[in-house]
Amino acid sequence: MLFLPMSRWLVERRLSDVSARLKRQRAELQVIDEQLLFFADEADELRLRALVSETPLADHDHHEAKKHADAMARERAKVVASIAELEKAQDELLDKLVAETR
Repeated sequence: MLFLPMSRWLVERRLSDVSARLKRQRAELQVIDEQLLFFADEADELRLRALVSETPLADHDHHEAKKHADAMARERAKVVASIAELEKAQDELLDKLVAETR
């Protein structure tokens, strides 16, 4: 009988931890989305400048800005994947919690 309350306590603790991590990841995703928007806009602007000016420096600036935007997009994908994993873990923990109360 003592095992079930301890198990429930552990599940609740893990659920709380996962919930806190989800909150942090979602906040990080908001920041990344803002940064990605900035970098993508900058890369587009520099691409147009490179097309108009046709100078090696403008082309270099465009490629550097594109690298930053691409890196931010990869970071965003990692955070989105992490959020999906955490949501799955949260669902599994909630299922365990519900199963233990029955």
